[in-house]
Amino acid sequence: MQLHRAFALGVATAACAVCAAPASAAPSARDYTVVAKDGTSAAAFRAAVKTAGGTVSEYNRAVAVGEVRGPKGFAGRAVATRAITAASERRVIGSVPQARTRAAAKRVQRQRRIERDQPLRDQLRGQRPAPNPPATGVEPLAPLQWDMAAIGASSAGSYRFDQGEGVRVGIMDTGVDGSHPDIAPNFDRGLSRNFTTDDPLIDGPCAEDPDGSCTDPADVDEDGHGTHVAGTIASPLNGTGIAGVAPKASIVNLRAGQDSGYFFAQATVDALTYAADNGVDVVNMSFYIDPWLYNCRSNAADSPAAQAQQQTTIVAVQRAVDYARKKGVLPVAALGNENTDIDDPKVDGVSPDYPPDAAYQRTIDNGCLSVPTETDGVVGVSATGRSGRKAYYSNWSLEQTQVAAPGGDTRDLFGTPQYRSPQNGVLAPYPEAIGRAAGDIDAAGEPTTPFVVKDTSGGRASYYQYLQGTSMASPHAAGVAALVVAAEGKRDKRAGGLTLDPKKTERLLSGTATPTPCPAGGVQTYPDPDLDPALYTARCTGTTSHNSFYGDGVVNALEVARLGRR
Repeated sequence: MQLHRAFALGVATAACAVCAAPASAAPSARDYTVVAKDGTSAAAFRAAVKTAGGTVSEYNRAVAVGEVRGPKGFAGRAVATRAITAASERRVIGSVPQARTRAAAKRVQRQRRIERDQPLRDQLRGQRPAPNPPATGVEPLAPLQWDMAAIGASSAGSYRFDQGEGVRVGIMDTGVDGSHPDIAPNFDRGLSRNFTTDDPLIDGPCAEDPDGSCTDPADVDEDGHGTHVAGTIASPLNGTGIAGVAPKASIVNLRAGQDSGYFFAQATVDALTYAADNGVDVVNMSFYIDPWLYNCRSNAADSPAAQAQQQTTIVAVQRAVDYARKKGVLPVAALGNENTDIDDPKVDGVSPDYPPDAAYQRTIDNGCLSVPTETDGVVGVSATGRSGRKAYYSNWSLEQTQVAAPGGDTRDLFGTPQYRSPQNGVLAPYPEAIGRAAGDIDAAGEPTTPFVVKDTSGGRASYYQYLQGTSMASPHAAGVAALVVAAEGKRDKRAGGLTLDPKKTERLLSGTATPTPCPAGGVQTYPDPDLDPALYTARCTGTTSHNSFYGDGVVNALEVARLGRR
């Protein structure tokens, strides 16, 4: 799944992504994201904004980033003041007929955040899943979790030593279904927050929501991606479904993604600073910040407004990551699903992606950044398949790949009976309401596709789905990072729970990973006849101790869990 990321967001208001109204409305007042100089007080910020002709809607003083309403031309006047470093209009870059946008939004976001093998899904639609295999441990679906076995997270492995108790993991995603039977026991409802407001342009009319509100509760996921990520990290050992990497860690929903799967800068910044101020130890970010896959400071193909928007994203998110790390948070992010060496990108043909179909072709280079993955201080994670090879869709990078983790690959194990099996994906919780709406669960409550698994062991039905992508790899690494904090952390007197310097968490996450060499000859080929060798032949660089496919190695939950016993 390539929600980049299971594939995955731009500078836009959390309430309206990048605009306050459809592009055609041409309102007299516009929305801006404004970055003040370090140390600027709220009073000084308001004064500078007023001088430039604007009004402050919100100011995040932790990182000096604010939301502002102002007239056309405000951004240029704001940057001319002594207090403002960057400002950009949160607006649509380009114009597309509104009737097309929501359907296109769903199509684009689903493709990029999850690397969905749609031909296989279509082929298997209507087929019933195979009977669940006999349980071999505490959790009934453990036999289907090849991904956990690959990193030593099991009843016979890491669970004996360390389960992440006392650690808070923030899920910066599309939300978390706090009522799912395999999420609820570890869901921290009190700390969870939603930093987004639905944007009718991409999320649909607010009237379609159960309460008719444009602001969803903090225990809701209307996409499914965030719930899958949360379950991989911390589904409990409760005799139901699966177990996560850290089955006693707390799940904190820090919703930064729209229902449609878009993620924008303001919500991302607010979620990161909230995590920092509330004792969260690790955050998972399986996305990129829309509307730009790559943020370039001065690409000749971009207008001045587009350049300003990308510059503002780079600066604002870097500040938020720096702030979070200083307060004990380790950010972990998906490397992306574009099958690209991000040290040497050539073309970006999908940006800007808001509104959908507004993109244009740009030639880019390594000076352009995929944010937050390439933000300094973020742990980048590539994806492996069941065989252990780099997944066909996964990005790679000698600079940015810090560790690798299971992400699934339906095209793995070519030439065997397991080839193109849904079970080559990663199994994790699926909100029932979304499954029914998508037709994956029928009126009788039965799955209609082998990509969905039902479990009734806990006394009520719970559902799980197979997905693949770096969005699925990143939460495995985040879960192992949570085990590091549990093993080495100290009591957090400020916020409760445990805390550990992110530098140490990061060092131990990498130091316990299983070193994995490049393939023979440094080249990974994919024999699948549907994968064009010209596009899907990847070259690995580096050494066994660190290379562009696997970074410092594949994360190892068992090695980390043993730290506390040494």
